[in-house]
Amino acid sequence: MWTVYRGLTRLAAPFLRLLLKKRLADGKEQIERIGERHGVASQQRPAGSLLWIHGASVGELTAVLPLIEALTSQKLADSLLVTSGTVTSAHLAAERLPAGIIHQFIPLDHPGWVRSFYEHWKPDLVLWLESEFWPNLLAGARSRRIPTVLINARVTERSLKRWRLLPSLSRSMMNTFVLCLAPDEDQALRLKLLGAENVSVVGNLKDASPPLPADEEEKGRLNRKVSGRTLWLAASTHPGEEEAAAVAHERLKHDLPSLLTIIAPRHPERGTEIVQQLKARGLNCARRSQGDDLSEDIDIYVADTLGELGLLYRIADVVFVGGSLVPHGGQNIAEAARLGCAIVCGPHLHNFSAISQRLMDKSALTIVSDSESLASEVGSLLKDSELTNARSAAAQRVTEEDAAAGIRNLTVILDAIRPYLPETEDRKSGS
Repeated sequence: MWTVYRGLTRLAAPFLRLLLKKRLADGKEQIERIGERHGVASQQRPAGSLLWIHGASVGELTAVLPLIEALTSQKLADSLLVTSGTVTSAHLAAERLPAGIIHQFIPLDHPGWVRSFYEHWKPDLVLWLESEFWPNLLAGARSRRIPTVLINARVTERSLKRWRLLPSLSRSMMNTFVLCLAPDEDQALRLKLLGAENVSVVGNLKDASPPLPADEEEKGRLNRKVSGRTLWLAASTHPGEEEAAAVAHERLKHDLPSLLTIIAPRHPERGTEIVQQLKARGLNCARRSQGDDLSEDIDIYVADTLGELGLLYRIADVVFVGGSLVPHGGQNIAEAARLGCAIVCGPHLHNFSAISQRLMDKSALTIVSDSESLASEVGSLLKDSELTNARSAAAQRVTEEDAAAGIRNLTVILDAIRPYLPETEDRKSGS
């Protein structure tokens, strides 16, 4: 089956070029770095050992930051290469990766482009984050006998069903990994069903993630702009959820005349589209990316910028976390919980089932089903500061417990991968 896949992807080069061209037009690629998607490196490979870490997007990159900091502080590799596949993750890498870490976009899974990538970078160890399995990329590591470790493995029920339709391909991919580190027993079982053999449960790396950062000066400026307004945040929204937030705003405006609704879309490039939809409803909008004035008559503030969720979570006490009213599976609600937000979500949280259940068990998260129940719940929180404060405190307690566990998990993960780490120049010289 892998031979068939390899042949089909080789023939798909014209289609893949058209795909990249469309993604460029949609703002989902960077023109100056498009060569990286074809396996053409934009930087030289440093001398010495090189450890390659791959995470698909922002969530994976954020999760692996504590591990990267530990690897660099303990000098466990001469150089680190980090790859991802989205523009937002590239911005995150530029802002938050330690100095000296190389970031590249992952090549598309074309055999020739994958070969170019490996021939240039020649990694000594691969750490693969979560669930983005690309057969040619993984086969490249396997054929070159590069040790590859799957970290924080996450296979959704949907992915499990899809890969089990291709058992020989899924087994060959799983056989690439010399070690699979799962966050819990459910994920360990799913990996074994796909053919993984050396599977260990070590806890969730995301629990070790620090709170999202924020620029203190910008926080002060934004606080002054919204002073006197009653506000709430709809964060990481997907198509359909901006309309639900708009309906909630319209329902609440009568009782809360100073209401300001902030919408931070999961994909900021949708800003223009979102504003057009909201204006069609007769709502006054301002866009953060355009520097629009946040005057008192603004109903909706569209925060279509990158890397500012930490700022927005510090501004808003009441937060709806998106990807949950639509069947996406949710977004990272722990980020809001760490910063003491009273959290509301829709019912679709299957990608974050463990943390959502812990938050619900402690009355730190409320589930709504539609725009009407969203308006009702947000309104209750905005009108009752004691309720909001209680939810906020409960959320922080849960994530503080998780953070302590996360530090232990990070130590376990480091110990697990230590036997596969390449020899560094420092260790060769005995220093």
